[in-house]
Amino acid sequence: MSTKYQFLDKYRIELRDGDHLPPHVQLPGGGVDVVISTQGKAPAKVVQEALACVAANQADLLKEWMKWHR
Repeated sequence: MSTKYQFLDKYRIELRDGDHLPPHVQLPGGGVDVVISTQGKAPAKVVQEALACVAANQADLLKEWMKWHR
């Protein structure tokens, strides 16, 4: 594991040795641990809207994901 960046005194951008595909970084700290893809591009506004949608529907999305990946 390698911390590449730190910000807001509690969050880190980490790369983890031998991690799974697709290419991504971890965002741990402050009680969170999020995976962020390093592939693809989208305008900042689209990314913000998508993150807001995922946050608002996280329980339903996780339930559906678990159903598909048993």
